[in-house]
Amino acid sequence: MAEVRKHIVFHGRVQGVGFRYTAKYLAQSLELTGWARNEWDGTVTLEVQGREALINKLLAGLNHNRFISISWMDTEEIPLEENERGFSVK
Repeated sequence: MAEVRKHIVFHGRVQGVGFRYTAKYLAQSLELTGWARNEWDGTVTLEVQGREALINKLLAGLNHNRFISISWMDTEEIPLEENERGFSVK
């Protein structure tokens, strides 16, 4: 299957609840690459790359954390990062 890269902005209770580190753990377990970063407005920005089915598993995992409450997500597909290795927290 072809890989995709998504730029996602998460709104809701997503800061101060372990969101970025949960995303990192899930992404690494699914062999996805990318990064997660807190924003000044209380949102979290995530860029993730891999097979779309695995990205959907990552999103489902984030939605099942009892501390994280995602109200909505703004998602867009963006160009792949060819040499990216791993998933980081910024």
